[in-house]
Amino acid sequence: MLIRDAEIFGGKRCDVRIEGARIAEIGELRARPRESVIEAFGGALLSGLHDHHIHLAALAAQNSSVQCGSPQVTNADALARALQVPGTGWLRAIGFHESVLDDALPDAAILDRIVPDRPLRLQHRTGRMWLLNSRALEELLAIAAPPPGLERSGSGFTGRLFDEDAWLQRALGSLPPDFREVSAELTRFGVTGVTDMSPRNDPVIARHFAQQRAEGTLLQSPVLAGGLTLVEAEQAGWHLGPLKMHLHEAALPDFEEALGFIAAGHAQRRAVAVHCVTEVELVFTLALLECAGSMPGDRIEHVSVASPELVKRMAALGLQACVQPHFIAERGDRYLADVEPRLHPDLYRLRTLREAGIPMAGGSDAPYGSADPWQAMAAAVSRCTLSGSHIGPDEALTPEEALALYLADPLDLSRVRRISAGEPADFCLLGLPWSEARSRLSCADVAATICAGRLVYQRVDQTPFERLARADAAP
Repeated sequence: MLIRDAEIFGGKRCDVRIEGARIAEIGELRARPRESVIEAFGGALLSGLHDHHIHLAALAAQNSSVQCGSPQVTNADALARALQVPGTGWLRAIGFHESVLDDALPDAAILDRIVPDRPLRLQHRTGRMWLLNSRALEELLAIAAPPPGLERSGSGFTGRLFDEDAWLQRALGSLPPDFREVSAELTRFGVTGVTDMSPRNDPVIARHFAQQRAEGTLLQSPVLAGGLTLVEAEQAGWHLGPLKMHLHEAALPDFEEALGFIAAGHAQRRAVAVHCVTEVELVFTLALLECAGSMPGDRIEHVSVASPELVKRMAALGLQACVQPHFIAERGDRYLADVEPRLHPDLYRLRTLREAGIPMAGGSDAPYGSADPWQAMAAAVSRCTLSGSHIGPDEALTPEEALALYLADPLDLSRVRRISAGEPADFCLLGLPWSEARSRLSCADVAATICAGRLVYQRVDQTPFERLARADAAP
């Protein structure tokens, strides 16, 4: 395949030849007989974007779920309407936030009044809790013994299930979902690689990823973070990622046990990736790593609240960071209402992390945030909420710095992937030069996506630009 007249290397226009899944040569090139040619017309050719923090199975499951979050659902009446879905089997709903019910978490009795005649599981926006009605409780407890995360009250179970996705999956006999639809959606954004960050990833899900890759259902190159058992799985079709530690401020693990978990990961020569969405969680993590010792690649996921002092401690440990700039746009108004004002300057820092020398990468956290990296880039530049308020405007990045978050090497966030001979042929081709695209930062500008040397997406609102070179073309 030949990509002709593309803008790369900061404005240089040239041709790029692909052989197999690699870049073969770059320069002024002539098409070979019967060679597939993509005319770029001076559009910016980027290395394929990588989503460094995504939950692919949850994103795939979202397609068969009822949306119960903002902006579709913002009050109790809207929640009741959304859950009136015809049917008799399980009803799966996602995206709920307690602000819908005046900051109250519903119990099974409240959900029974909304959905009385079929089992309902309603997922909290954080992804860490399921809310079950009585029918759901009855069906699950008839199959499996109640897990520790199923909340009890004086009168029985409340229906609130905390951090028990593995139990729920076993009880329901759930199989990992097909990735075809979400993978195709990601190609529209120019995404050619993903790092799946579920802490429950194990050899079973690894085999599913490998099968989806082999079948061509999953187009993106995957890196799997997850538990300690991942090292036991074959790595055909995927790369082994960091050991994931998912903290929850209300129930932090025993310090010594957490140290042992990190040591076990480091013994596997795996970096650790620690979920930190509160100041307390970040303080706890830094104390762990200061005690256990850090290794290259250890990283903080989210870095939602970080004072300059904590950022300095991160830098001293040589840590990396995976950030979600779009949360400022998607949730910023709620943060301004719910988070202590003293912490507002510390929310989702970017510039401070960069100036401290901390390697950064961008991840969507989809389905708990938008899977569109261009929205995240725009938010990193604007720092603007939906209502027009600004959070930490001094933390903004330039468009080039925002783009670089998605060009980082998933196996080494300190390295930015470049277009050069020998590199993987993963590309995001824009329909216009970067000098114009940088002011828009929109997925609408993605003209084509190439994964491992194969054209997997082409924008449909334009004349097709792929063709075969004439058989009599000059050699």
